[in-house]
Amino acid sequence: MTPPVDTIPSDEASFALTLITSRQNILPKRLAVPGPNADQVSDMFRCAAAAPDHGVVMPWRFVLVPSDKRALLADVFGQALIERDANATPEQIEQAREKAFRAPFLALAIARLGPCEPDIEPLERMVSVGAAIQNFLLCAHSMGFGSSLTSGQAMRSGALRQLFKLSDGEQAVCCINVGTVVKRKPTRLRPDVAAFVSSL
Repeated sequence: MTPPVDTIPSDEASFALTLITSRQNILPKRLAVPGPNADQVSDMFRCAAAAPDHGVVMPWRFVLVPSDKRALLADVFGQALIERDANATPEQIEQAREKAFRAPFLALAIARLGPCEPDIEPLERMVSVGAAIQNFLLCAHSMGFGSSLTSGQAMRSGALRQLFKLSDGEQAVCCINVGTVVKRKPTRLRPDVAAFVSSL
């Protein structure tokens, strides 16, 4: 019997399984140059665009933060800390600012959750956002790069919304960090399938 055209060969399926299950979250401070080049970044976003998207409403967008703009993001991180804690020390403020300079590649992932046509539930759109981000991370991993997601209370700050020109209905989700791994941590123990899968 001839297999369906879209059947994945067993060796490719095995590679996909290994790729997905071996991905780790690598802290930005453990990501160094070289980062991905422009063509590699484009491929990562092509993978992000393959995420499920009910209604084809594209409920995500991404904003690159190149090296010459990192100081702007650092200012936002510092200001966001001061807004949360007026007693933050200069050292704490500098630590917050420094987070903008770690990984060689950095982008902000944004969820588009305002009114859309067709009217897809925001929760369903968030699933699509997560899938797009995961596709991006897996593509980076397949190229040999390390990656991580970073977020925190700064994602909700007015200064960040202004810097990235977020419109009503848009929400900053996380920063995506990519680079060459300089130090890996032990592989995290994955939960057993039986711990989260049941049957009616």
